[in-house]
Amino acid sequence: MEERRKNVLIAGAGEAGGMLMREIIKHPELGYFPVGFIDDDPILQGARPWGLPVLGDRSALTEVVRARSVELVFIAIPSAPGEVVRQYVKLSKEANVAFRIVPGVYELLDGNVKVEMVREVRLEDLLRRTPAKINLEEMAAAIYRQTVLVTGAGGSIGAELVRQIAQYGPGRILLLGQGENSLYRIQLELKELFPRLEAVPVIVSVQDQSKILYLFRTERPALVFHAAAHKHIHYMEAYPEEAVKNNVGGTLNLLLASREAGVQHFINISTDKAVRPSSSYGASKRVGEMLTTSLSRCCSLPYATVRFGNVLGSTNSVVPLFQRQIRRGGPITLTDPRMERYFMTIGEAVQLIIQAAVLGIGGEIFILDMGQPIRIAELAEELIHLSGLSPGRDIKIETCGLRPGEKLTEELFEAEEEWEETGRERIRMIKKPTAMPWETLENHVQDLLKAAVGKIDRERIEKIFQALIPTMERV
Repeated sequence: MEERRKNVLIAGAGEAGGMLMREIIKHPELGYFPVGFIDDDPILQGARPWGLPVLGDRSALTEVVRARSVELVFIAIPSAPGEVVRQYVKLSKEANVAFRIVPGVYELLDGNVKVEMVREVRLEDLLRRTPAKINLEEMAAAIYRQTVLVTGAGGSIGAELVRQIAQYGPGRILLLGQGENSLYRIQLELKELFPRLEAVPVIVSVQDQSKILYLFRTERPALVFHAAAHKHIHYMEAYPEEAVKNNVGGTLNLLLASREAGVQHFINISTDKAVRPSSSYGASKRVGEMLTTSLSRCCSLPYATVRFGNVLGSTNSVVPLFQRQIRRGGPITLTDPRMERYFMTIGEAVQLIIQAAVLGIGGEIFILDMGQPIRIAELAEELIHLSGLSPGRDIKIETCGLRPGEKLTEELFEAEEEWEETGRERIRMIKKPTAMPWETLENHVQDLLKAAVGKIDRERIEKIFQALIPTMERV
């Protein structure tokens, strides 16, 4: 006897919805039966764009679910902004029907939709924006057949950089990092998605000057994306010397090796915590920005920095922490209910980073448009709702207070920094980044490094940070 199939309704009658419908019909063993589409396009109402009817717009969802005995809604609109996804989630909950989502455009590497891709709705789906218009030809021209090196390739941002760079046909990708397990995972993923691509893991620390120099001399990368960094604010407050060695010394090593090897594009990935830094982590990233700008200007090199805020789903994001706390039954711990942060999805951030890479001609600091800051308390509440629970009733939210190095709000610009548009959507540029003469800056950095090794002098590190960054503010 044939097993009964679940009636499914597909929200979105565009290309993604059509591909999903064909996949469902092609694989009856999955146990789904598509009853039709929901779509807001008035032209499609009553039409049969893929051989199945469009049964109404989103306002008709509850009625269609009831009339067609729908048991599952597939949200198949990869380009839909977060507010549209939130609407479909809300309507599905009100209709008491289960829902799943096709990933956003940044996750669909080849543009094809398969049933196995459909997953539960995540926080990044609720907060995503309409995709920016990107000059794909410009990016492809810079990357095609070139050797590209990504530092921190096993991390959240580094791995996503590797995935997206792979789409543009590089000759080889060098996956630089210290974590062999994370590098193994991303290399394995690349083999499955891009079997012809040569992806080479390189187990080395950016702090190892001689190995970095040897690597650049032998491999001659054309593009370098520097994503490696110690990023945990509280650990770097406890061990500022490690922030100096890795985030400052490592950046210096890569810049000097890039200069010698003739790297065509060097992108230093920075953070909003480098603006009026209140932590050793933020200060170390600010010095990394200064090094990139100063060397680029003194030697007429096409090196640049990209500065942005938090990315959803990264290893050090609050989101995984909140999710663990929810799984344990709570409470969720907030440092302060007023705390706000800028957020964007990893996919969007990385696509804009790659676009910015080809714009850099000499020491620019590019700022990604992060939209409006989001209250961390709202993130916590959304995550509780996505877990099918109620804030306050099922999961309590408690306040534990700010920790050393934390601020209530972050900024993307210093007060004296003026910005201008670049002609590329969601990428702005600081007009005249502060640039200390290279020799002067390098001397300060060497002093920093001396204070961070051997007989560690944390007081000296703090004094040099304060001297280099007049806007540094300890909270």
